Amino acid sequence: MAWAFSLSVECGQLQNAAERFAAYFEGAALTLSTGSHAQCDTTIFKDMDENWWCRVCPSDVSQIGIEAPDTAYLMTELGILLYQRLRMAPPFRYGIVGIEVDEFRTYTELLEDLPTVSFPGLVMAEDIWRAIASPSTFRSFTQGYVWQPYEGEVYKPLTVSDVLKEQMRDLFVA
Repeated sequence: MAWAFSLSVECGQLQNAAERFAAYFEGAALTLSTGSHAQCDTTIFKDMDENWWCRVCPSDVSQIGIEAPDTAYLMTELGILLYQRLRMAPPFRYGIVGIEVDEFRTYTELLEDLPTVSFPGLVMAEDIWRAIASPSTFRSFTQGYVWQPYEGEVYKPLTVSDVLKEQMRDLFVA
């Protein structure tokens, strides 16, 4: 199974809003500190609440998760570059960068979860932020948007205990 690293953004109920957002990122080159470039590829899709999403995936990123510290560093650098470009993007409702963040929360779920759950890197429109009582964990991101600052990606080596727990969970799920 592939573990996609992406920027995933919910654009609301209008397909053309997601298409405009995708067009802004499609083919964009992100220049890394090494001088190399990662090219953005986009996909749009609809969630179970009938809202449109755009997934932005930079090229040449691990599809198996964070298997080494240098992978975490690369993903963090790409995450920062995606957030920088997001500051000038067409309108959207909310989004986040990370591994497997596609449709990480539908709009309904987001409104239910935000009072009790923190999502580092979550960017949202100010009108949503006000609708959930303006939590103080959010900071200004760009005009019309707030965020919980991005903390980057982390390499966590698996321990024998982690592997055993995963195997035990698989036994009971089957």
